[in-house]
Amino acid sequence: MKVFNVLAVLAGAAVQVSAHYTFPSLIIGGTVTPQWQYVRETNNFNTQAPVTDVTSPDFRCYDSQTSGQAQTVTVSAGSTIGIQSDGTIYHPGVVNVYMAKAPGDVSSFAGDGAVWFKVYQISAVTNGGQSITFPAEGLAGVSFPLPESLPTGQYLVRMEAIALHVAQSYGGAQFYISCGQINVTGGGSGTPGPLVAIPGVYTGYEPGILININYPIPTNYTQPGPPVWTG
Repeated sequence: MKVFNVLAVLAGAAVQVSAHYTFPSLIIGGTVTPQWQYVRETNNFNTQAPVTDVTSPDFRCYDSQTSGQAQTVTVSAGSTIGIQSDGTIYHPGVVNVYMAKAPGDVSSFAGDGAVWFKVYQISAVTNGGQSITFPAEGLAGVSFPLPESLPTGQYLVRMEAIALHVAQSYGGAQFYISCGQINVTGGGSGTPGPLVAIPGVYTGYEPGILININYPIPTNYTQPGPPVWTG
């Protein structure tokens, strides 16, 4: 019996680890790039452990214990890019993608201050309390168009997958985060916004972050963060 219990604990731990994920690659021209080439290596590159403190400096790019260095890939405004996981988005939850324009070389840009704007999101689908589903669940990655009016320049692209399976208590939501580096050419004269600071964009008490998705089934869902800027 003791052997069985030990095996059960080990099996449970293995499932828990396998259920976590990172986002180490971009999708450029329909091709998944090598891991950590254009994405800053995150603290969880081995453990895959999420961020749960929305006030932590690691809530931005999760790279306080790594070099925080990556190459920068050139893309065109109006083109479609993506961010790829090292498995799938295993947990039920939602996705936000933010960008921040560097004043110069993005490699030395920390993303401080209210400089972030949202360019893409995948929310939950509700049915008046009868059901709630999460279209992002099970995806290997997400792709989205860069607005044609996005100004030329270098940017951080921040992936944020919010797992909500244990989000019924404060700090229960799990954030899977990474920041890629892109150089946008052929841009326009748009004014991205609204601009927010990360950390700072959330308190952790937002109804889309502090939520019980199991019972009672939510009648609606409010996506965290500002509206998407489409150009």
